[in-house]
Amino acid sequence: MDLGIKGRTALVCAASKGLGKGCAMALASEGVNLVITARGKEALEATAEAIRKSSGVQVIAIAGDIATADGRAAALAACPNPDILINNAGGPPPGDFRSWSREDWLKALDANMLTPIELIKATLDGMIARKFGRIVNITSAAVKMPIPELGLSNGARTGLTGFVAGLSRQTVAHNVTINGLLPGPFDTDRLRANMVFNAKKLGKTPEELAQARAEANPAKRFGSIEEFGAACAFLCSTHAGFITGQNLLMDGGAYPGTL
Repeated sequence: MDLGIKGRTALVCAASKGLGKGCAMALASEGVNLVITARGKEALEATAEAIRKSSGVQVIAIAGDIATADGRAAALAACPNPDILINNAGGPPPGDFRSWSREDWLKALDANMLTPIELIKATLDGMIARKFGRIVNITSAAVKMPIPELGLSNGARTGLTGFVAGLSRQTVAHNVTINGLLPGPFDTDRLRANMVFNAKKLGKTPEELAQARAEANPAKRFGSIEEFGAACAFLCSTHAGFITGQNLLMDGGAYPGTL
């Protein structure tokens, strides 16, 4: 299927590896030019070069922390008028809510709620004027099924989801959609870090815990960044203009609910 977005421009946040990288690769394979961001310059440049070689699209790499005003300013200076915006940022650390300070909460909200809102605010009106825009927020399966040790993430990402639920109904008439992608267990550095955290509590090795968790999933495995990216690319396509305010759960069937 031709997704109809060849020649468009996307700003993809936290794209040096993991789910952001999967989205960047999938969009590039459809002919979308990219501005990608991440905190680690070396990994970001390596990803940018790999995408250039594999797809032939233009890729601009902007190293910086998208959760800061300076990081957002640098990304938007390189890509002031994206047709596609992929909001993504590393999640806050796991822990017990009793140990989290007000500063911990504000940091989580800045990264996983307020930063996406700031980027939407900076780019939305241009999309509306051009009559095309696709915004995808990478959040978490925890929006539907909270994870006890990830309370900072549960709170911040659910706040973003609630905000988007209202805004997305106002923009769709202009062919600008806003949707969420909710990853469950994908094979990423984030998942492996959580395995280390939980393995210590359970007296297991991270490898043992990862194997058990994969087997416990209905799909009997973890997801890949490639299949996550493919779903993102479709939501960004010309065929997805009637999909807005939705939250696509990608968890291998782990969520047990009907809706």
